[in-house]
Amino acid sequence: MSYPDPEIRHLQDRSVACVSNTGNYVGDTELFARLFTELGEWASAMNLLTPDTVFLSAYENDPRTTPLDQLKLDVCMSIPDGVDVVSDKVRHKILPGGNFAVMHAELAGADEYASAWNAIVEWAEKNGYPTDPSRPSYEIYLNDPEEHPQKHQILDICLSVHVYA
Repeated sequence: MSYPDPEIRHLQDRSVACVSNTGNYVGDTELFARLFTELGEWASAMNLLTPDTVFLSAYENDPRTTPLDQLKLDVCMSIPDGVDVVSDKVRHKILPGGNFAVMHAELAGADEYASAWNAIVEWAEKNGYPTDPSRPSYEIYLNDPEEHPQKHQILDICLSVHVYA
C-alpha cells in the first residue's frame, strides 16, 4: 500500500480527556473498542460530544523498542477549557505540541495500521527527521468508520520528530 508523503507541522498543545492502558495494544481491536466505549460513555454522560469533538490515540513509546507489556496508550478526546474531569477511569491530560511528521491516510482495516506507521517512520528517517521520544505520537481520527461506505478509517498519523534548522 502506498501513502502520501507526510508534511512537517508544528502542532499546538491539546487538552484532552483520556482512558489509559499499559500493555500490548498492537492489533488488539477489542481493547481499542473497550477504551473508546468507556471514554464515549463518560463524555455522553457529561454532554461533551459535539460535532467539534476530536478523538485520538496517543502512544507514549515505540513498539519497536519497548517490551510489548510496557507499551503505554491513551485513548483521548478533545475537551473544552474548564471541563472538570472527575472519574475513576477518565483523566485530564495535555498532549504536548511540537513538531510532527503528519501523514493523512485512509485505512481499510486494523491490519493496515502497522504498514501506515512503518511508512511514516521510514519517511522521517530517510528525510533526516529523527523521532522525538519525549513527546507522544498520535493518531487523529477524522471520521467514524461505521459511517464510511466501506467502513474505512480516515486519520492523520502524527509522528513526533526533531526538526533542526
